[in-house]
Amino acid sequence: MFSSSKIKSVDFYRKIPRDLTEASLSGAGLSIIAALAMMFLFGMELNDYLTVSTTTSIVVDNSSDGDFLRIDFNISFPALSCEFASVDVSDVLGTNRLNITKTIRKFSIDPDLRPTGAEFHSGPLPHYIKHGDEVDEEINEGSVALNSASFDKLSHQYQILVVNFYAPWCYWSTRLKPSWEKAAKIIKQRYDPEVDGRILLAKVDCTEEVDLCRRNHIQGYPSIRIFRKGSDVRETHGHHEHESYYGDRDTDTLVKTMEDLVDSIPQEDQKIALEDKSNVTKRPAPLSGGCRIEGYVRVKKVPGNLIISARSGSHSFDASKMNMSHVISHLSFGKTVSPQVLNDVKRLIPYLGRSHDKLNGRSFINHRDLDANVTIEHYLQVVKTEVVTTKSSHDHRIIEEYEYTAHSSLAQSVYIPVAKFHFELSPMQVLVTEDSKSFSHFLTNVCAIIGGVFTVAGILDSIFHNTIRLMKKVEIGKNY
Repeated sequence: MFSSSKIKSVDFYRKIPRDLTEASLSGAGLSIIAALAMMFLFGMELNDYLTVSTTTSIVVDNSSDGDFLRIDFNISFPALSCEFASVDVSDVLGTNRLNITKTIRKFSIDPDLRPTGAEFHSGPLPHYIKHGDEVDEEINEGSVALNSASFDKLSHQYQILVVNFYAPWCYWSTRLKPSWEKAAKIIKQRYDPEVDGRILLAKVDCTEEVDLCRRNHIQGYPSIRIFRKGSDVRETHGHHEHESYYGDRDTDTLVKTMEDLVDSIPQEDQKIALEDKSNVTKRPAPLSGGCRIEGYVRVKKVPGNLIISARSGSHSFDASKMNMSHVISHLSFGKTVSPQVLNDVKRLIPYLGRSHDKLNGRSFINHRDLDANVTIEHYLQVVKTEVVTTKSSHDHRIIEEYEYTAHSSLAQSVYIPVAKFHFELSPMQVLVTEDSKSFSHFLTNVCAIIGGVFTVAGILDSIFHNTIRLMKKVEIGKNY
């Protein structure tokens, strides 16, 4: 058995009787300073322990979201009609998707970007529109040529006014002309405009009646519009509730369509039927000349293009009158990050999220009206940023975000103007890793602070005390 004296011999902290110790004013002051130093250094160490530090590195992209990337956008075109607005995607691997509609929504807007109605449903356009074979026949004028004055007069006079807005230089307008004139002549014979008064077929040359075509938001030729008496508000020359015809353009189909329209209007009381039960290939015409396009597309993670333009397989467009000016309300890559999550991550990396939606709120307006065929291009370089924190020895992914740089330009082209977004993804990604700090390391540092300050203070006190004693001895020796 160990005796108590032997156990006491291993005591590291032997006590000195209080009677053998001596307190001094300098020692008290040094003790206060040492205590304050301990508290200050402890606070610094605690702040460092609680502060999150990160390490940034560049690694090869190992995305967990597969080979496809989502692009969300909300873009307003003040001068592009929803009737022909098309969203296309292409890439260097040969992918070429035209007129995407499944994940896209369109809303007619006025020049001030205000919506003018509910969502515009363009619906699927037929891949092939049948035309007549009367090209070589002698064309007898059957439809009535309109100008601005006669258009307003006749649209109030007839229950149904069907107008062919055309351009003489347009190939499709030339294909339609024989069938249209022949159909107009047949309808005029069956439904005498002077006696019946229910329907009239007319035409407008958009190269001569520019204001009238602009008033009706005509952007593609030929455009066949069906105007119903009393269904248009012409005081503002901007809001119309008429319909567009997208069916076949041969004589028989046109005549059958017009007869179906007339059948919906009883001749006796000359009242417009509340419900049109005719099987006519038509849809509501756009309420204004602008369009807001919103939605998303999924693209492969290779260089590619998101293109918004006017597109139709059976219409022609005057490139000199196409204006692809637009305002980008939103454009981002990858999954949508909630503002709350983004704010939490900014606690770790304050600079994160600054380029997530770099083009938001930007306007790209073509003020050079004299310059035709102006295409607006955006070159986007996309880089992925991933934030990872370590918890319980396992990597925990906080956020995956795509940021991009953007360079834009206006350039003239020999083709129909478009709004093109060329994107290129970097094969590398920015990896931000949270550096973990162990609690044992924090305790070790705290102990080092306390012990170190205590020891240094003791050494200073000893030096100070011995110096004073030495000075006193020297002074006493001089007196003797």
